[in-house]
Amino acid sequence: MTKTSTAPVLSVRALNRATLDRQLLLRRAALSATDAVGHLVGLQAQNVKPPYHALAARLAGFTPQDLSAPMEAREVVRIVTLRSTIHTHTADDCLTLRPLVQAARERELHGFRKGLAGVDLDRLAAVSRELVEAEPRTMKQLREALLVEWPDADPSALAVAARCRLPLVQVTPRGLWEQSGQVALTTAEHWLGRPSEPAPAPDATVLRYLAAFGPASVRDMQTWAGLTRLRAVFERLRPQLLTFADEHGVELFDLPDAPRPDADTPAPARLLPELDNLLLSHADRSRVVPPDHKGRTWRGNQAYRTVLVDGFLAGLWRLEESADRAVVTVEPFGTLTRAQRDEVTEEAARMLGVLSGSSSYDVRFGTVVPD
Repeated sequence: MTKTSTAPVLSVRALNRATLDRQLLLRRAALSATDAVGHLVGLQAQNVKPPYHALAARLAGFTPQDLSAPMEAREVVRIVTLRSTIHTHTADDCLTLRPLVQAARERELHGFRKGLAGVDLDRLAAVSRELVEAEPRTMKQLREALLVEWPDADPSALAVAARCRLPLVQVTPRGLWEQSGQVALTTAEHWLGRPSEPAPAPDATVLRYLAAFGPASVRDMQTWAGLTRLRAVFERLRPQLLTFADEHGVELFDLPDAPRPDADTPAPARLLPELDNLLLSHADRSRVVPPDHKGRTWRGNQAYRTVLVDGFLAGLWRLEESADRAVVTVEPFGTLTRAQRDEVTEEAARMLGVLSGSSSYDVRFGTVVPD
């Protein structure tokens, strides 16, 4: 952790407002879904619906078709990239960011060495490519086909190795709004009809990260990307960046012309999906997650949908839907003022109006979750 005593200090609220602005959460942006996905350098997409909820919270006039259409047109895809998690990326980012993090994907295979004993990984990649480019395959189908070639290997390890070695995208209809089917995979190059690009210089990706998540430390960037040893990149970029410090003296870097709103700028209530990158992309998440609420968006491996009030994590929300009714239940971590409850209610109703296919909907407040 690098500390500095001379740089201007940014308070937690100042960092919060700067990050919200770049995350399109201070006001809804008049961007296309594709442009927003590009600006945000991808959206977490472990499940189908979170990217739609993420964009509904960020874009003016968004409808589900605004994301489904470019996905169907192969302008946007779902692929494992940052932090070894599934992200929705633009086609261009798919073909460049995956090479950038490829070494990290290769390192994942160390945990599967026993199950891959005797397996030639280069040949496995070639066989896997041939299989999925002949026709998209589910992971089960891929495991079964690879087991024919390597009957003594662990079938799950074989499929994981294929996913780590190759840029496998989830083909549509997976990912389309209310049309999603089983996960079937092919290579990004085959799906997009063009080869992968050379990995971008880390410098360019650092600048894009700061534009979407800054001001940020080296550790913040490494947490977001799932990469290490980026200090040298920041040092190389230092002459063209501004530097600040957080309240603990940690050095933060930023783009000179990036927005840094006043700490008292109003921040509207927002309902975010589970695993939204806003909450995952910094080593120090206190700019969004108050210390008292740390860890409260998870239980075991289950991530919860989150509520922002005044720019900070303030509770959870859940959705129950049927053909004729949709109900959002908000569970705050503490007492909300009447004005805050009204703001959350309005935001939830707006979200339901955009994303729910039910003929009517309601917003309720559940029992306050104790601190």
